[in-house]
Amino acid sequence: MTQLTKNQDLVLGALKRSEAPLSAYVILDKLRDHGFRAPLQVYRALEKLIEMGLVHRLESLNAFVACAHSGESCCSHHGTVAFAICNACGHVMEFHDHTVEHRLSDWARGKGFKQEKTTIEIRGLCATCAAA
Repeated sequence: MTQLTKNQDLVLGALKRSEAPLSAYVILDKLRDHGFRAPLQVYRALEKLIEMGLVHRLESLNAFVACAHSGESCCSHHGTVAFAICNACGHVMEFHDHTVEHRLSDWARGKGFKQEKTTIEIRGLCATCAAA
C-alpha cells in the first residue's frame, strides 16, 4: 500500500471518525488546527485518497466518506460502489453486490460502452428511521 502524506492521513482520519458524510469545507474546518488553510489542500488529499480506493464521493450529497470495505480483496478495484443514504438521519451504508455489478458490466460490454466507474446511490429511510 502507498504511504499516505500527512494531509491525506489527516483527511482520511477525519472521514473515518465521522458518523456522516463530510463536505470538503467541513473537512477543512475540522483540520484548521492541523495547518489546513485552503480548500485546495483538502481537495488534493481527497483526489489521491479516491484514486487509492480509500475514499468515495457521494455525488448526490457532494460529500465524501471513507471506504467501508477497503480491505476486501474482491472489491479492491472499486468498479461498482453502492450506497444506501438515509434521508432522515444522513447515515450512509456502503455495500457491494456482485450480481448487480455483473449485470451492469454485461450491459456495458453488450453496448460497446467502456465502463470506468459506477456509483449507485439509493435514497430512503434506514431501518431505525423507518421504524420511528
